[in-house]
Amino acid sequence: MQSSVLAFATDLLDEGPDRFFGTLADRAGVDGVTLASVYHAARDVFPHNPRRVVRYLEPGAAYFRPDPAAWRDRRLAPAPSTAIGDRDPFAEAAEEARRRGLRLHAWTVFLHNDRLGFQHPDCAPANAFGDRHLTELCPAHPEVRAYVRTLVGELGRYGVDAVRAESLHFHGLRHGYHHERYFEQLGPVAEALLGLCFCDHCRAAARAAGVPADEARTAVRDEVRRRLADERAAAEPGGLDHLADGAVAAYVDASAATVTSLAAEAAEVADGLGMRLSFMDGGGPGTGWLSGIDLPALATAVPQIETLGYATTPEAVREKVAAFALHGVRPHQMAVILRPMAEDCDGAANLAAKVETLRGLGVPEVEFYHYGLMRLSSLDRIGAALRG
Repeated sequence: MQSSVLAFATDLLDEGPDRFFGTLADRAGVDGVTLASVYHAARDVFPHNPRRVVRYLEPGAAYFRPDPAAWRDRRLAPAPSTAIGDRDPFAEAAEEARRRGLRLHAWTVFLHNDRLGFQHPDCAPANAFGDRHLTELCPAHPEVRAYVRTLVGELGRYGVDAVRAESLHFHGLRHGYHHERYFEQLGPVAEALLGLCFCDHCRAAARAAGVPADEARTAVRDEVRRRLADERAAAEPGGLDHLADGAVAAYVDASAATVTSLAAEAAEVADGLGMRLSFMDGGGPGTGWLSGIDLPALATAVPQIETLGYATTPEAVREKVAAFALHGVRPHQMAVILRPMAEDCDGAANLAAKVETLRGLGVPEVEFYHYGLMRLSSLDRIGAALRG
């Protein structure tokens, strides 16, 4: 079983490559590092960082040096983080990883990018009322799809083994913006409907699939207005099948086809450069339909699906992997991320049991979240778990 720790480029920059990689190899005992190449805004506490305890990460920033020629005449292009200055953390990581015989993975947040969403609102999803969700990019937009393919191609310059594709799908209403406010209860149905994208490109894709997109949008508008106006209506249960005689449900299915085709394009670019693409489905089966995550289709479109095995017991981790198998994703097609911190683990034996559970199921890769956000004792816990 291969193993890796997820990390930020700022972890490497603050500690220096030698100390950073030495800790990974000597304390955690992993054979790879999964370094964030493009990441969203955050404020984090770093327990063992030698330079800071609290740090803000910029929205939609890149932690490698983009090749200007690759992005010439493109509106959507990665912007290097100010935190990296004139350095290229990915080049430094690639050199040190090669020297130590470790794998380098590129953890890449693709479409949750409020920097690009705010700069180019026409590339962001639009709800049924035409309001843009500026914290993300729409996977149906041709320029967004070109951005994804080019970004994967850029990572190939660094000898990356795998691209960990996070946020390569739609997102719901509540995703990734500080101070989101909902003073009235929207109810799960209205909230779900407000997360659907009805931009020109999504409606065109739906019409090409035989879905009456405009009728679906009208039905969504009417249903959301009804539920926003009446507290009792907001609390009503309900599915999507009855809306517009099934057109809304069919519209969601068309959105899933958009995500699958984009993932397939990204995987093809990665494969051509000797990398594999892992599609990250953090929520797991039953949670991603409205985000366009069709697991049976993705299982044939990309070489690997990655998920979060955040749980307190090995049995819960086993159940999650088993749920993926019921949706067409076999254990040998998966990578699973575990947290060694106290929230999930009460000691090395607990973590070791989870690792052994994954190994027994045939899962070929385990990753651990997150280098800079855990204590050094948690990194020691990884090493003890991997040694058995």
